[in-house]
Amino acid sequence: MGDTPQRSAHAGTGGTRVATSHERPAGASARVAETSGNPGTTDNGLGGGGALPRARAFGAERAFRGLTLAAGTAVLVIIAAIAIFLIARAVPALRANTESFWTYEGWFPNENPPKFGIGALAFGTVLSSALALLMAVPVALGIALYLSHYAPRRLGNGLGFLIDLLAAVPSVVFGLWGRDYFAKPVADLSAWLHEYFGWIPIFGEGPYGSSILLGSVVLAIMVLPIVTSLSREVFRQTPTANEEAALALGATRWEMVRTAVLPYGRPGVIAAVMLGLGRALGETIALALTLGSTYAISFNILQSGGNSIAANIANRFAEANDTGRGALIASGLVLFAITLIVNITARAIIYRRREFTESAA
Repeated sequence: MGDTPQRSAHAGTGGTRVATSHERPAGASARVAETSGNPGTTDNGLGGGGALPRARAFGAERAFRGLTLAAGTAVLVIIAAIAIFLIARAVPALRANTESFWTYEGWFPNENPPKFGIGALAFGTVLSSALALLMAVPVALGIALYLSHYAPRRLGNGLGFLIDLLAAVPSVVFGLWGRDYFAKPVADLSAWLHEYFGWIPIFGEGPYGSSILLGSVVLAIMVLPIVTSLSREVFRQTPTANEEAALALGATRWEMVRTAVLPYGRPGVIAAVMLGLGRALGETIALALTLGSTYAISFNILQSGGNSIAANIANRFAEANDTGRGALIASGLVLFAITLIVNITARAIIYRRREFTESAA
């Protein structure tokens, strides 16, 4: 039954033995052996092919890897160069300053002796940005969920395109609109808030006009398209199996969104919010046109006044002397540090969230 191994006569013993090609174990590689009368030839028995070809010393893969490494290194070099430039230009002004740079609320770097501080400017920057996110994020998430899971596909795409157009509007347009047309409605809103909610410290007395509230509303409208667009794309990436599983278990549309869509998109939403915060922290012209340009730390968001680091740089740079320009660059260094801390914090939150999700999976 079946084929028997081929046997050959052995000259020394006169017996028979299994041929060389059947002596190798299965899977053995071909090796060079001396066969009958042909020394040095390759024995291509049942062992398979030869060694894999060597990788090229320089190919497309290594070229692309080197290009990406160079790009990443260039980003770090640019960030370091910016920091070195800011520090080098700010140190002479900081040495000439006669007041505490961190706690003094005035800004008089052109006087003799110069005195200036970053406290009020940093407070106004953080406060206006936080209020802008507080107003913009809930609206942006609601719009993103409607466009991704409630609106018909054509309507969602059309409305998403219109919202994205807001990001293309220049900052100066938002600033002029806020100063000339939106200031009066915000002043009326400020009076109403003080009348009914004046017992809350942030809704204090007037005069009402160019205030932190006005600047925060303009900032909220400016960051709205960024948070909305990114959140919508993240919500659309939710696996269909997760959504259908929730619906199959009897969940309503909102319960499906709450249990399947929002948990999956939480890292992306955090990244979108942080990008919006970065836009708000660095906004210049819009706040320069809508804030009252005062130097005081006050939690009253309705009263005329307020200022930010970027707006102060735009308003004071033209009239600044050497020390004044150094002081403005020092304030820019503080804004650079705040933005860097915000980005690092966002990356840490996203990384920890990803580790938790992967470990749970």
